Amino acid sequence: MNFGRLVVTALWLGSAALAVAANKPDSIFNYDHTAPLGLREAGRETRGFALIRDIVFTPVDQPVKAFLVSPAAGAGRHAAILYVHWLGEPATTNRTEFLDEAIALAGQGVVSLLVDAMWAEPKWYGNRVPEEDYARSVRQVIELRRAMDLLLAQPGVDSLRVALVGHDFGSMYGLVASALDRRARTYVFMAGVPHFIDWFLFARQPKDLASYRQQIATLDPVNFVGRLAPASVFFQFAQKDDYVSAAQAAEFYAAAGPRKKWATYAGGHDLHTAAVATDRVAWLTLELELGPID
Repeated sequence: MNFGRLVVTALWLGSAALAVAANKPDSIFNYDHTAPLGLREAGRETRGFALIRDIVFTPVDQPVKAFLVSPAAGAGRHAAILYVHWLGEPATTNRTEFLDEAIALAGQGVVSLLVDAMWAEPKWYGNRVPEEDYARSVRQVIELRRAMDLLLAQPGVDSLRVALVGHDFGSMYGLVASALDRRARTYVFMAGVPHFIDWFLFARQPKDLASYRQQIATLDPVNFVGRLAPASVFFQFAQKDDYVSAAQAAEFYAAAGPRKKWATYAGGHDLHTAAVATDRVAWLTLELELGPID
């Protein structure tokens, strides 16, 4: 791979996307910070060092399922992580994707919130109406901002040691949400692409493709990733990814701020390997200044 050429191309494409995005105000993502979240608990259990609460909250106007995982001991100041899942295998296309990791990190004093995103809905991708993608995307971003509100409101959470981890669409929407209020200290983005249009045309086609492209481009993650600085960013990509090309990965990386790292791994888009998880946890442990397992 000619990385230098890819970076030059990525910078040009990123500048063009930024020019489009400059005409779209952040106000479309505004919400009422004082609105109640309607939190209710459906159940709880303890696994090892972790207390797992099965919860439902209402970030906008529809209930969202989530897991709230915290140290069972409860005392002390806690780092916090918001996890946003991928669209892939049905079994993990939901809040369970990172549950084992969150349980393990509770032993290092971490409070984690794992939320269902809109693509957790059965057959979400195929049933999408392209003309609704823009409005639903804005809503998803707001829902993730409200999820961060909920996470930071948990007792003992240290607002200076917060992270977001996202995979696939989870990385893309999580990135946009994060850039708007920059409350996290570090980010891990797995197997995302810089433009929503790169994935949104695999099924139904919009009636007016030109207008659709212009509208959805204003939400592209590549327009927002640079705004995360000075927070640190870790990109994880697969070497044999059918959905993310080397050029797309390079464009994303080039647009990020100076405190960044990327790694590629053997395997495909799922990135569900021990090496990927080990590197991610090592990054989070360092950046969030996590202690040893209790």
